[in-house]
Amino acid sequence: MKKKYQVALGVFLALIFMPKNAYAMHIMEGFLPPIWCIAWGTICIPFVVVGYFSIKEKVKVNPKLKMLIAMVGAFAFVLSALKIPSVTGSCSHPTGVGLGAILFGPTVMSVLGLIVLIFQALLLAHGGITTLGANTFSMAVVGPLVSYFLYKLLRKLNLSLSVSVFSAAMLGDLMTYITTSFQLALAFPDRIGGFVASLIKFMSIFALTQLPLAISEGILTVIVFNLLTNYNKEELKELKVISEEV
Repeated sequence: MKKKYQVALGVFLALIFMPKNAYAMHIMEGFLPPIWCIAWGTICIPFVVVGYFSIKEKVKVNPKLKMLIAMVGAFAFVLSALKIPSVTGSCSHPTGVGLGAILFGPTVMSVLGLIVLIFQALLLAHGGITTLGANTFSMAVVGPLVSYFLYKLLRKLNLSLSVSVFSAAMLGDLMTYITTSFQLALAFPDRIGGFVASLIKFMSIFALTQLPLAISEGILTVIVFNLLTNYNKEELKELKVISEEV
């Protein structure tokens, strides 16, 4: 019954949010200088390796988690495929990585985020192979890390589940775009103001579209999390996402 529910949820989200075109990007193919493509890709490797073994261990302990892991991957794929044109060479969109980071930890989402970005680059012309490392670092490394640790912190402070999930998903989304702004500013510093001026420019433009998207993602993540709490309570307790009292 739980498996049918998770599959139905994935199909429902896909039907609602599946993108209608493939013209906008993360950081698009060929936009970054080669040195930055290599650097960001190298930085991502340890997170992906740790995430791979983390997934392997979790599935070994409880094979039933396969479906839930697949669901959070699909959630990230669908939400991050939404796109609103923003800064030249990039776009604004939800990330969808907060939910998986809360459930399974940040490095698991590094692996799933990488897979999502590869499929989007190859099938939707969304992002690119040369910029895969940069996009993975911002969306699948920084975003999940922020979401995971913020959720843990807020729960320790005894904030409600809904507030904790909303805040974690929203800030994880925003930090993805702060990181993207940082990456673009490093690659393309302003001629007069240098890195700082370029960073402020990119962040200001992204904020116009990303703030409402981050709030929307936070709300949607709370809705999906509450559904999972109702239908997958035992798995969430096993993962120590929720307490025994919930």
